[in-house]
Amino acid sequence: MKRLMLGNEAVAYGFRDAGGTVVSSYPGTPSTEITENIAKFDDVYCEWAPNEKVALEVALGASIAGARALSAMKHVGLNVAADPLFTAAYTGVSGGLVIAVADDPGMHSSQNEQDSRYYARSAHVPMLEPADSQECYSFMRTALELSEQFDTPFLLRLTTRIAHSQSVVETLPREDYKLKEYTKNFRKYVMMPGMARARHIVVEARDNALREFAEKSVLNKIERGSSKVGIICAGIAYQYAKEAFPDASFLKLGLIYPLPERMIEEFAKSVETLIVVEELEPFFEEHVKRLNIKVLGKAQLSLQGEITPTMLRKSFPQFAVGQNEMVHAAGSVPQRPPVMCPGCPHRGAFYVMKKLGLVVTGDIGCYTLGALPPIESIDTCICMGASVGMAHGFEKARGKDFSKKTVAVLGDSTFIHSGITGLINIVYNKGVSTVIILDNSITGMTGHQQNPTTGFTIKGEPTRQVNLVKLCEAIGVTRVRVCDPFDLKAFEQALREETASAEPSVIIAQRPCALLKNVKYGKAYSVDVEKCKNCRSCLKIGCPAIIREENGVQINSLLCCGCGLCTQMCSFGAIIRD
Repeated sequence: MKRLMLGNEAVAYGFRDAGGTVVSSYPGTPSTEITENIAKFDDVYCEWAPNEKVALEVALGASIAGARALSAMKHVGLNVAADPLFTAAYTGVSGGLVIAVADDPGMHSSQNEQDSRYYARSAHVPMLEPADSQECYSFMRTALELSEQFDTPFLLRLTTRIAHSQSVVETLPREDYKLKEYTKNFRKYVMMPGMARARHIVVEARDNALREFAEKSVLNKIERGSSKVGIICAGIAYQYAKEAFPDASFLKLGLIYPLPERMIEEFAKSVETLIVVEELEPFFEEHVKRLNIKVLGKAQLSLQGEITPTMLRKSFPQFAVGQNEMVHAAGSVPQRPPVMCPGCPHRGAFYVMKKLGLVVTGDIGCYTLGALPPIESIDTCICMGASVGMAHGFEKARGKDFSKKTVAVLGDSTFIHSGITGLINIVYNKGVSTVIILDNSITGMTGHQQNPTTGFTIKGEPTRQVNLVKLCEAIGVTRVRVCDPFDLKAFEQALREETASAEPSVIIAQRPCALLKNVKYGKAYSVDVEKCKNCRSCLKIGCPAIIREENGVQINSLLCCGCGLCTQMCSFGAIIRD
Protein backbone atom coordinates (compact mmCIF):
# COMPACT_ATOMS: atom_id res chain seq x y z
CA MET A 1 0.00 0.00 0.00
CA LYS A 2 1.24 3.50 -0.86
CA ARG A 3 0.23 6.71 0.90
CA LEU A 4 1.58 10.09 1.93
CA MET A 5 3.01 10.08 5.46
CA LEU A 6 4.80 12.40 7.80
CA GLY A 7 8.22 11.12 8.73
CA ASN A 8 7.02 10.59 12.30
CA GLU A 9 3.97 8.70 11.07
CA ALA A 10 6.16 6.50 8.88
CA VAL A 11 8.35 5.64 11.87
CA ALA A 12 5.21 4.57 13.73
CA TYR A 13 4.04 2.35 10.89
CA GLY A 14 7.52 0.92 10.44
CA PHE A 15 7.63 -0.10 14.08
CA ARG A 16 4.19 -1.66 14.04
CA ASP A 17 4.72 -3.49 10.74
CA ALA A 18 8.04 -4.89 12.01
CA GLY A 19 6.18 -6.66 14.81
CA GLY A 20 6.90 -4.07 17.48
CA THR A 21 4.68 -4.42 20.52
CA VAL A 22 5.85 -2.06 23.34
CA VAL A 23 6.33 1.72 23.17
CA SER A 24 7.10 4.09 26.03
CA SER A 25 7.86 7.76 25.36
CA TYR A 26 7.65 11.28 26.69
CA PRO A 27 6.19 13.96 24.37
CA GLY A 28 8.63 16.43 22.89
CA THR A 29 8.43 18.31 19.61
CA PRO A 30 9.48 17.29 16.95
CA SER A 31 9.13 13.62 18.04
CA THR A 32 5.65 13.61 19.58
CA GLU A 33 3.66 12.32 16.59
CA ILE A 34 5.63 9.06 16.52
CA THR A 35 4.03 7.85 19.73
CA GLU A 36 0.67 9.50 19.04
CA ASN A 37 0.39 7.56 15.78
CA ILE A 38 1.43 4.30 17.40
CA ALA A 39 -1.28 4.82 20.03
CA LYS A 40 -3.84 4.34 17.24
CA PHE A 41 -2.81 0.69 16.81
CA ASP A 42 -4.73 -1.79 18.95
CA ASP A 43 -2.03 -4.45 18.53
CA VAL A 44 0.75 -2.33 20.11
CA TYR A 45 1.02 -1.40 23.79
CA CYS A 46 1.75 2.33 24.02
CA GLU A 47 2.20 4.73 26.93
CA TRP A 48 3.33 8.18 27.96
CA ALA A 49 5.94 7.82 30.69
CA PRO A 50 6.66 10.48 33.34
CA ASN A 51 10.00 11.28 31.66
CA GLU A 52 12.43 9.98 29.04
CA LYS A 53 14.59 8.06 31.51
CA VAL A 54 11.61 6.03 32.67
CA ALA A 55 10.44 5.62 29.08
CA LEU A 56 13.73 4.10 27.93
CA GLU A 57 13.89 1.87 30.98
CA VAL A 58 10.41 0.52 30.17
CA ALA A 59 11.41 -0.11 26.56
CA LEU A 60 14.65 -1.77 27.64
CA GLY A 61 12.78 -3.99 30.05
CA ALA A 62 10.38 -5.02 27.28
CA SER A 63 13.33 -5.75 25.00
CA ILE A 64 15.09 -7.95 27.55
CA ALA A 65 11.75 -9.70 28.10
CA GLY A 66 11.77 -10.63 24.41
CA ALA A 67 9.62 -7.98 22.69
CA ARG A 68 10.52 -5.48 20.00
CA ALA A 69 10.37 -2.09 21.71
CA LEU A 70 10.66 1.62 20.98
CA SER A 71 11.18 4.81 22.95
CA ALA A 72 10.76 8.17 21.19
CA MET A 73 11.95 11.56 22.42
CA LYS A 74 13.42 14.87 21.32
CA HIS A 75 17.11 15.66 21.50
CA VAL A 76 17.09 17.21 24.98
CA GLY A 77 15.04 14.25 26.16
CA LEU A 78 17.97 12.04 25.24
CA ASN A 79 19.95 13.86 27.93
CA VAL A 80 17.42 12.63 30.48
CA ALA A 81 17.57 9.10 29.06
CA ALA A 82 21.37 9.04 28.83
CA ASP A 83 21.82 7.07 32.06
CA PRO A 84 20.08 3.88 30.87
CA LEU A 85 21.27 4.43 27.28
CA PHE A 86 24.98 4.15 28.07
CA THR A 87 24.57 1.00 30.14
CA ALA A 88 22.09 -0.57 27.70
CA ALA A 89 24.96 -0.53 25.22
CA TYR A 90 26.74 -2.91 27.61
CA THR A 91 23.81 -5.20 28.38
CA GLY A 92 22.60 -5.45 24.82
CA VAL A 93 19.06 -6.58 24.04
CA SER A 94 16.90 -9.60 23.37
CA GLY A 95 14.08 -8.23 21.27
CA GLY A 96 15.02 -5.32 19.02
CA LEU A 97 15.23 -1.95 20.77
CA VAL A 98 15.18 1.43 18.99
CA ILE A 99 15.48 4.89 20.50
CA ALA A 100 14.01 7.42 18.07
CA VAL A 101 15.48 10.86 18.77
CA ALA A 102 14.42 14.01 16.92
CA ASP A 103 16.94 16.86 16.71
CA ASP A 104 15.76 20.43 16.13
CA PRO A 105 18.16 22.47 13.94
CA GLY A 106 16.98 26.06 14.00
CA MET A 107 15.43 25.58 17.47
CA HIS A 108 11.84 25.76 16.21
CA SER A 109 10.64 24.43 19.57
CA SER A 110 13.75 23.88 21.68
CA GLN A 111 16.19 25.62 23.98
CA ASN A 112 19.33 24.41 22.21
CA GLU A 113 20.62 22.84 18.97
CA GLN A 114 22.18 19.75 20.48
CA ASP A 115 23.50 17.22 17.95
CA SER A 116 22.49 13.71 19.04
CA ARG A 117 25.02 12.02 16.76
CA TYR A 118 27.62 12.51 19.48
CA TYR A 119 25.55 10.37 21.82
CA ALA A 120 25.87 7.48 19.37
CA ARG A 121 29.64 7.78 19.43
CA SER A 122 29.93 8.31 23.18
CA ALA A 123 27.54 5.50 24.11
CA HIS A 124 28.83 3.08 21.45
CA VAL A 125 25.32 2.73 20.07
CA PRO A 126 24.83 2.53 16.27
CA MET A 127 22.68 5.21 14.65
CA LEU A 128 20.63 5.39 11.45
CA GLU A 129 19.37 8.59 9.82
CA PRO A 130 16.59 8.55 7.19
CA ALA A 131 16.30 11.15 4.42
CA ASP A 132 12.56 10.90 3.68
CA SER A 133 9.39 9.23 4.96
CA GLN A 134 10.01 6.00 3.03
CA GLU A 135 13.36 5.66 4.74
CA CYS A 136 11.75 6.51 8.10
CA TYR A 137 9.56 3.46 7.56
CA SER A 138 12.21 1.10 6.22
CA PHE A 139 15.01 2.25 8.54
CA MET A 140 12.82 1.60 11.56
CA ARG A 141 12.25 -1.97 10.40
CA THR A 142 15.94 -2.38 9.62
CA ALA A 143 16.99 -0.93 12.97
CA LEU A 144 14.92 -3.51 14.85
CA GLU A 145 16.41 -6.34 12.81
CA LEU A 146 19.98 -5.08 13.22
CA SER A 147 19.40 -4.50 16.92
CA GLU A 148 18.79 -8.21 17.33
CA GLN A 149 21.55 -9.20 14.92
CA PHE A 150 24.20 -7.16 16.75
CA ASP A 151 22.68 -7.43 20.24
CA THR A 152 22.55 -3.67 20.81
CA PRO A 153 20.07 -0.81 21.02
CA PHE A 154 19.86 1.31 17.85
CA LEU A 155 19.39 5.06 17.65
CA LEU A 156 17.18 6.40 14.87
CA ARG A 157 17.91 10.09 14.31
CA LEU A 158 15.37 12.42 12.76
CA THR A 159 15.42 16.17 12.37
CA THR A 160 12.48 18.57 12.35
CA ARG A 161 12.18 18.70 8.55
CA ILE A 162 12.21 14.91 8.17
CA ALA A 163 9.87 14.38 11.12
CA HIS A 164 7.31 16.90 9.88
CA SER A 165 7.58 16.56 6.09
CA GLN A 166 5.47 14.26 3.95
CA SER A 167 6.47 11.89 1.18
CA VAL A 168 5.13 8.68 -0.32
CA VAL A 169 5.58 5.51 1.71
CA GLU A 170 5.01 1.96 0.53
CA THR A 171 4.19 -0.22 3.50
CA LEU A 172 4.50 -3.99 3.91
CA PRO A 173 2.29 -6.50 5.74
CA ARG A 174 2.81 -6.67 9.49
CA GLU A 175 5.52 -9.13 10.43
CA ASP A 176 4.44 -12.03 12.62
CA TYR A 177 7.14 -11.48 15.22
CA LYS A 178 7.36 -14.12 17.91
CA LEU A 179 8.21 -13.02 21.43
CA LYS A 180 11.67 -14.30 22.25
CA GLU A 181 12.00 -16.67 25.17
CA TYR A 182 13.26 -15.00 28.34
CA THR A 183 16.34 -16.60 29.83
CA LYS A 184 17.87 -15.46 33.12
CA ASN A 185 21.41 -14.21 32.44
CA PHE A 186 22.83 -12.06 35.23
CA ARG A 187 26.26 -11.90 33.62
CA LYS A 188 24.70 -10.10 30.64
CA TYR A 189 22.05 -7.95 32.31
CA VAL A 190 23.37 -7.19 35.82
CA MET A 191 25.98 -4.48 35.38
CA MET A 192 28.04 -4.85 38.52
CA PRO A 193 31.69 -3.90 37.91
CA GLY A 194 32.87 -7.45 37.32
CA MET A 195 30.20 -8.18 34.72
CA ALA A 196 30.43 -4.70 33.19
CA ARG A 197 34.16 -5.11 32.54
CA ALA A 198 33.46 -8.29 30.60
CA ARG A 199 30.61 -6.64 28.69
CA HIS A 200 32.81 -3.69 27.75
CA ILE A 201 35.00 -6.13 25.82
CA VAL A 202 31.84 -7.29 24.03
CA VAL A 203 30.97 -3.68 23.17
CA GLU A 204 34.37 -3.06 21.58
CA ALA A 205 34.14 -6.28 19.56
CA ARG A 206 30.65 -5.31 18.44
CA ASP A 207 31.90 -1.88 17.34
CA ASN A 208 34.44 -3.58 15.08
CA ALA A 209 31.78 -5.86 13.63
CA LEU A 210 29.53 -2.89 12.98
CA ARG A 211 32.34 -1.01 11.22
CA GLU A 212 32.77 -3.93 8.84
CA PHE A 213 29.02 -4.06 8.34
CA ALA A 214 28.95 -0.33 7.54
CA GLU A 215 31.41 -0.86 4.65
CA LYS A 216 29.07 -3.29 2.88
CA SER A 217 25.63 -2.18 4.01
CA VAL A 218 23.11 -0.89 1.45
CA LEU A 219 22.25 1.74 4.07
CA ASN A 220 25.33 3.61 2.80
CA LYS A 221 25.43 4.13 -0.95
CA ILE A 222 27.38 6.00 -3.60
CA GLU A 223 25.48 7.85 -6.32
CA ARG A 224 27.82 8.56 -9.21
CA GLY A 225 27.70 11.90 -10.96
CA SER A 226 30.40 14.38 -11.86
CA SER A 227 33.89 13.55 -10.62
CA LYS A 228 34.55 17.26 -10.09
CA VAL A 229 32.76 17.30 -6.74
CA GLY A 230 31.62 14.71 -4.25
CA ILE A 231 29.20 15.32 -1.40
CA ILE A 232 29.07 13.33 1.84
CA CYS A 233 25.74 13.81 3.58
CA ALA A 234 22.78 12.20 5.33
CA GLY A 235 19.18 12.91 6.22
CA ILE A 236 17.60 16.19 5.17
CA ALA A 237 21.02 17.56 4.17
CA TYR A 238 21.01 15.00 1.34
CA GLN A 239 17.76 16.45 -0.02
CA TYR A 240 19.11 20.01 0.11
CA ALA A 241 22.43 19.04 -1.49
CA LYS A 242 20.71 17.11 -4.29
CA GLU A 243 18.71 20.21 -5.12
CA ALA A 244 21.74 22.53 -5.09
CA PHE A 245 24.23 20.13 -6.73
CA PRO A 246 22.24 17.73 -8.95
CA ASP A 247 25.31 16.88 -11.07
CA ALA A 248 27.57 15.97 -8.14
CA SER A 249 28.55 12.52 -6.92
CA PHE A 250 27.11 11.60 -3.54
CA LEU A 251 28.04 9.36 -0.65
CA LYS A 252 24.69 9.16 1.08
CA LEU A 253 25.05 7.80 4.60
CA GLY A 254 22.18 5.93 6.22
CA LEU A 255 24.20 4.24 8.96
CA ILE A 256 25.79 7.36 10.39
CA TYR A 257 27.58 5.66 13.27
CA PRO A 258 29.87 3.82 12.95
CA LEU A 259 31.02 5.34 9.67
CA PRO A 260 32.36 3.34 6.69
CA GLU A 261 35.95 4.54 6.60
CA ARG A 262 37.14 2.57 3.55
CA MET A 263 34.09 3.67 1.59
CA ILE A 264 34.79 7.29 2.51
CA GLU A 265 38.44 6.97 1.45
CA GLU A 266 37.55 5.38 -1.88
CA PHE A 267 34.86 7.98 -2.54
CA ALA A 268 37.26 10.81 -1.71
CA LYS A 269 39.81 9.47 -4.20
CA SER A 270 37.19 9.38 -6.96
CA VAL A 271 36.38 13.12 -6.86
CA GLU A 272 38.44 16.28 -7.28
CA THR A 273 36.75 18.23 -4.47
CA LEU A 274 35.11 16.67 -1.41
CA ILE A 275 32.42 18.52 0.55
CA VAL A 276 30.60 17.45 3.70
CA VAL A 277 27.08 18.87 3.99
CA GLU A 278 25.59 18.42 7.45
CA GLU A 279 23.49 20.46 9.85
CA LEU A 280 24.74 21.47 13.29
CA GLU A 281 28.13 20.05 14.36
CA PRO A 282 30.92 18.86 12.02
CA PHE A 283 30.39 15.23 13.02
CA PHE A 284 31.14 13.70 9.61
CA GLU A 285 33.71 16.35 8.72
CA GLU A 286 35.82 15.72 11.83
CA HIS A 287 35.85 12.00 11.09
CA VAL A 288 36.88 12.56 7.48
CA LYS A 289 39.69 14.86 8.58
CA ARG A 290 40.94 12.22 11.03
CA LEU A 291 41.39 10.01 7.96
CA ASN A 292 43.78 12.68 6.57
CA ILE A 293 41.39 13.55 3.77
CA LYS A 294 41.09 17.12 2.52
CA VAL A 295 37.49 18.22 2.79
CA LEU A 296 35.38 21.39 2.72
CA GLY A 297 32.52 21.90 5.14
CA LYS A 298 31.86 24.08 8.15
CA ALA A 299 34.41 26.70 7.16
CA GLN A 300 32.01 27.56 4.34
CA LEU A 301 28.77 26.67 6.13
CA SER A 302 27.32 27.41 9.55
CA LEU A 303 27.33 25.56 12.85
CA GLN A 304 23.98 27.14 13.59
CA GLY A 305 20.47 26.58 12.30
CA GLU A 306 19.25 24.77 9.24
CA ILE A 307 20.90 24.40 5.86
CA THR A 308 19.01 25.45 2.73
CA PRO A 309 19.72 24.91 -0.99
CA THR A 310 20.21 28.66 -1.34
CA MET A 311 22.84 28.61 1.41
CA LEU A 312 24.65 25.77 -0.36
CA ARG A 313 24.61 27.57 -3.69
CA LYS A 314 26.08 30.70 -2.13
CA SER A 315 28.73 28.75 -0.25
CA PHE A 316 29.84 26.65 -3.25
CA PRO A 317 28.76 28.58 -6.37
CA GLN A 318 31.31 26.82 -8.59
CA PHE A 319 29.39 23.53 -8.23
CA ALA A 320 25.82 24.79 -7.91
CA VAL A 321 22.95 24.59 -10.36
CA GLY A 322 19.87 26.83 -10.18
CA GLN A 323 19.09 30.31 -8.95
CA ASN A 324 19.82 31.79 -5.55
CA GLU A 325 16.98 34.28 -5.71
CA MET A 326 14.02 33.61 -3.46
CA VAL A 327 10.52 34.42 -4.67
CA HIS A 328 8.81 36.74 -2.21
CA ALA A 329 5.12 37.58 -2.01
CA ALA A 330 4.19 41.18 -2.64
CA GLY A 331 4.08 43.32 0.48
CA SER A 332 5.56 42.67 3.89
CA VAL A 333 4.35 40.02 6.29
CA PRO A 334 4.04 41.28 9.86
CA GLN A 335 5.99 39.37 12.49
CA ARG A 336 3.98 37.32 14.94
CA PRO A 337 5.91 36.83 18.17
CA PRO A 338 5.01 33.80 20.30
CA VAL A 339 2.42 34.64 22.93
CA MET A 340 0.21 32.87 25.44
CA CYS A 341 -3.20 32.10 23.93
CA PRO A 342 -6.31 34.11 24.79
CA GLY A 343 -7.73 32.57 27.95
CA CYS A 344 -4.39 30.98 28.93
CA PRO A 345 -4.65 30.07 32.64
CA HIS A 346 -1.02 31.11 33.20
CA ARG A 347 -1.59 34.75 32.26
CA GLY A 348 -3.11 35.80 35.59
CA ALA A 349 -0.38 34.07 37.60
CA PHE A 350 2.41 35.83 35.73
CA TYR A 351 0.67 39.19 35.96
CA VAL A 352 0.60 38.88 39.75
CA MET A 353 4.25 37.75 39.90
CA LYS A 354 5.31 40.82 37.92
CA LYS A 355 3.16 43.06 40.07
CA LEU A 356 4.91 41.77 43.19
CA GLY A 357 8.35 42.17 41.60
CA LEU A 358 9.31 38.54 42.17
CA VAL A 359 12.34 36.75 40.77
CA VAL A 360 10.90 33.81 38.87
CA THR A 361 12.96 30.74 38.02
CA GLY A 362 11.02 29.32 35.09
CA ASP A 363 10.78 26.04 33.23
CA ILE A 364 9.93 24.37 29.92
CA GLY A 365 6.34 24.70 28.69
CA CYS A 366 3.73 27.19 27.49
CA TYR A 367 4.44 29.26 30.56
CA THR A 368 7.96 29.99 29.28
CA LEU A 369 6.22 32.66 27.21
CA GLY A 370 5.78 34.55 30.49
CA ALA A 371 9.29 35.88 29.88
CA LEU A 372 8.11 38.09 26.99
CA PRO A 373 6.63 41.61 27.07
CA PRO A 374 4.39 42.90 28.46
CA ILE A 375 4.34 40.31 31.26
CA GLU A 376 8.13 39.80 31.49
CA SER A 377 8.01 37.70 34.64
CA ILE A 378 10.40 34.81 34.07
CA ASP A 379 14.08 35.29 34.90
CA THR A 380 15.50 31.86 33.93
CA CYS A 381 14.64 28.83 31.79
CA ILE A 382 17.18 26.03 31.40
CA CYS A 383 15.65 22.55 31.21
CA MET A 384 12.78 20.40 32.42
CA GLY A 385 12.44 20.68 36.20
CA ALA A 386 15.33 23.11 36.64
CA SER A 387 13.12 25.86 38.08
CA VAL A 388 12.79 24.14 41.45
CA GLY A 389 16.49 23.45 41.99
CA MET A 390 17.43 26.91 40.76
CA ALA A 391 15.10 28.65 43.20
CA HIS A 392 16.81 26.70 45.99
CA GLY A 393 20.18 27.75 44.56
CA PHE A 394 19.11 31.41 44.60
CA GLU A 395 18.21 31.04 48.28
CA LYS A 396 21.49 29.37 49.23
CA ALA A 397 23.48 31.98 47.32
CA ARG A 398 21.68 35.10 48.51
CA GLY A 399 20.03 34.06 51.77
CA LYS A 400 16.53 33.36 53.01
CA ASP A 401 15.48 37.01 52.83
CA PHE A 402 16.07 36.98 49.08
CA SER A 403 14.10 33.74 48.76
CA LYS A 404 11.04 35.67 49.92
CA LYS A 405 11.28 37.49 46.61
CA THR A 406 11.83 34.30 44.58
CA VAL A 407 9.46 31.63 43.28
CA ALA A 408 9.87 28.61 41.03
CA VAL A 409 7.28 28.03 38.30
CA LEU A 410 6.62 24.84 36.36
CA GLY A 411 3.70 22.91 34.89
CA ASP A 412 1.98 19.82 36.23
CA SER A 413 3.53 17.53 33.59
CA THR A 414 6.96 19.10 34.12
CA PHE A 415 6.66 18.69 37.88
CA ILE A 416 6.02 14.97 37.39
CA HIS A 417 8.82 14.78 34.78
CA SER A 418 11.62 16.15 36.94
CA GLY A 419 10.37 18.65 39.49
CA ILE A 420 9.56 16.24 42.32
CA THR A 421 13.19 15.53 43.19
CA GLY A 422 13.98 19.25 43.27
CA LEU A 423 11.18 19.79 45.77
CA ILE A 424 12.46 16.90 47.88
CA ASN A 425 15.84 18.61 47.85
CA ILE A 426 14.35 21.86 49.14
CA VAL A 427 12.58 20.11 52.00
CA TYR A 428 15.51 17.85 52.90
CA ASN A 429 18.05 20.70 52.90
CA LYS A 430 15.90 23.05 54.96
CA GLY A 431 15.06 25.43 52.14
CA VAL A 432 12.15 27.88 52.29
CA SER A 433 11.43 28.34 48.58
CA THR A 434 7.94 28.69 47.15
CA VAL A 435 7.10 26.48 44.17
CA ILE A 436 4.14 27.28 41.91
CA ILE A 437 2.75 24.34 39.95
CA LEU A 438 0.74 25.66 37.01
CA ASP A 439 -1.81 22.86 36.67
CA ASN A 440 -3.63 23.30 33.36
CA SER A 441 -4.95 19.70 33.26
CA ILE A 442 -2.86 18.68 30.24
CA THR A 443 0.62 18.69 28.70
CA GLY A 444 0.12 21.88 26.74
CA MET A 445 2.98 23.04 24.54
CA THR A 446 3.59 19.71 22.78
CA GLY A 447 -0.06 19.40 21.74
CA HIS A 448 -2.33 18.27 24.58
CA GLN A 449 -0.93 14.93 25.67
CA GLN A 450 -2.15 13.19 28.81
CA ASN A 451 0.14 12.83 31.82
CA PRO A 452 -0.07 11.19 35.27
CA THR A 453 -1.95 14.19 36.72
CA THR A 454 -4.81 14.13 34.18
CA GLY A 455 -6.38 10.76 35.01
CA PHE A 456 -6.24 9.41 31.44
CA THR A 457 -3.78 7.28 29.45
CA ILE A 458 -2.47 8.02 25.95
CA LYS A 459 -5.44 6.09 24.57
CA GLY A 460 -7.89 8.17 26.61
CA GLU A 461 -8.62 5.38 29.04
CA PRO A 462 -9.41 6.41 32.65
CA THR A 463 -6.61 5.64 35.11
CA ARG A 464 -5.51 6.61 38.59
CA GLN A 465 -4.73 10.29 38.86
CA VAL A 466 -1.77 11.66 40.81
CA ASN A 467 -2.99 13.90 43.62
CA LEU A 468 -0.54 16.79 43.61
CA VAL A 469 -1.60 17.99 47.07
CA LYS A 470 -1.03 14.61 48.70
CA LEU A 471 2.20 14.12 46.76
CA CYS A 472 3.65 17.41 48.00
CA GLU A 473 2.52 16.66 51.54
CA ALA A 474 4.15 13.22 51.36
CA ILE A 475 7.42 14.89 50.37
CA GLY A 476 7.22 16.92 53.55
CA VAL A 477 5.68 20.22 52.43
CA THR A 478 3.14 21.27 55.04
CA ARG A 479 2.06 24.47 53.27
CA VAL A 480 0.22 23.35 50.12
CA ARG A 481 -2.69 25.35 48.72
CA VAL A 482 -4.77 25.26 45.56
CA CYS A 483 -5.66 28.59 43.94
CA ASP A 484 -7.39 29.81 40.81
CA PRO A 485 -4.87 32.03 38.97
CA PHE A 486 -7.79 33.98 37.43
CA ASP A 487 -8.83 35.17 40.88
CA LEU A 488 -6.16 37.84 40.90
CA LYS A 489 -6.79 39.16 44.42
CA ALA A 490 -6.84 35.71 46.01
CA PHE A 491 -3.80 34.58 44.06
CA GLU A 492 -1.87 37.70 45.06
CA GLN A 493 -2.75 37.11 48.70
CA ALA A 494 -1.58 33.49 48.45
CA LEU A 495 1.73 34.56 46.90
CA ARG A 496 2.34 37.19 49.57
CA GLU A 497 1.66 34.72 52.37
CA GLU A 498 3.67 31.80 50.98
CA THR A 499 6.75 33.80 49.99
CA ALA A 500 6.76 35.35 53.48
CA SER A 501 6.66 31.91 55.12
CA ALA A 502 9.70 30.55 56.97
CA GLU A 503 9.23 27.08 55.47
CA PRO A 504 8.88 25.60 51.96
CA SER A 505 5.51 25.97 50.31
CA VAL A 506 3.66 24.94 47.16
CA ILE A 507 0.91 26.83 45.36
CA ILE A 508 -1.04 24.78 42.81
CA ALA A 509 -2.47 27.27 40.32
CA GLN A 510 -5.32 25.20 38.97
CA ARG A 511 -7.27 26.15 35.86
CA PRO A 512 -7.59 24.11 32.63
CA CYS A 513 -6.02 25.10 29.31
CA ALA A 514 -8.41 27.30 27.35
CA LEU A 515 -7.93 25.14 24.24
CA LEU A 516 -9.34 21.97 25.83
CA LYS A 517 -12.63 20.93 24.24
CA ASN A 518 -14.50 20.94 27.53
CA VAL A 519 -13.50 24.54 28.35
CA LYS A 520 -16.23 26.94 27.23
CA TYR A 521 -16.18 30.45 28.66
CA GLY A 522 -19.09 31.87 26.70
CA LYS A 523 -19.46 34.93 24.52
CA ALA A 524 -16.61 37.30 23.75
CA TYR A 525 -16.14 40.60 25.55
CA SER A 526 -16.05 44.09 24.07
CA VAL A 527 -15.13 47.58 25.23
CA ASP A 528 -17.83 50.12 26.09
CA VAL A 529 -16.24 53.23 24.58
CA GLU A 530 -18.43 55.50 26.73
CA LYS A 531 -16.97 54.04 29.93
CA CYS A 532 -13.40 53.44 28.74
CA LYS A 533 -10.93 56.02 30.07
CA ASN A 534 -8.11 54.70 27.86
CA CYS A 535 -5.99 54.00 30.95
CA ARG A 536 -4.68 50.86 29.19
CA SER A 537 -4.55 48.78 32.37
CA CYS A 538 -6.12 45.89 30.44
CA LEU A 539 -3.06 45.76 28.18
CA LYS A 540 -0.85 44.77 31.11
CA ILE A 541 -1.99 41.13 31.00
CA GLY A 542 -0.73 40.75 27.42
CA CYS A 543 -3.84 39.13 25.96
CA PRO A 544 -3.55 39.05 22.13
CA ALA A 545 -7.30 39.70 21.82
CA ILE A 546 -6.92 43.18 23.39
CA ILE A 547 -5.80 45.70 20.81
CA ARG A 548 -4.60 49.28 21.19
CA GLU A 549 -6.18 51.51 18.57
CA GLU A 550 -5.74 55.24 17.91
CA ASN A 551 -9.10 55.99 19.51
CA GLY A 552 -8.66 53.64 22.48
CA VAL A 553 -8.60 49.98 23.34
CA GLN A 554 -10.65 47.35 21.50
CA ILE A 555 -11.19 43.60 21.88
CA ASN A 556 -10.98 41.38 18.80
CA SER A 557 -14.10 39.23 19.05
CA LEU A 558 -12.55 36.59 16.79
CA LEU A 559 -9.69 36.06 19.26
CA CYS A 560 -11.49 36.62 22.55
CA CYS A 561 -12.51 33.34 24.22
CA GLY A 562 -14.62 35.01 26.90
CA CYS A 563 -12.43 34.09 29.88
CA GLY A 564 -13.10 37.44 31.57
CA LEU A 565 -9.66 37.95 33.10
CA CYS A 566 -9.47 41.41 31.58
CA THR A 567 -12.58 42.55 33.46
CA GLN A 568 -10.56 42.46 36.69
CA MET A 569 -8.11 44.92 35.19
CA CYS A 570 -10.70 47.58 34.42
CA SER A 571 -11.73 49.87 37.28
CA PHE A 572 -14.43 51.54 35.22
CA GLY A 573 -16.54 48.57 34.16
CA ALA A 574 -15.81 49.30 30.51
CA ILE A 575 -15.26 45.67 29.49
CA ILE A 576 -18.61 44.00 28.96
CA ARG A 577 -19.93 40.76 27.54
CA ASP A 578 -21.18 41.05 23.94
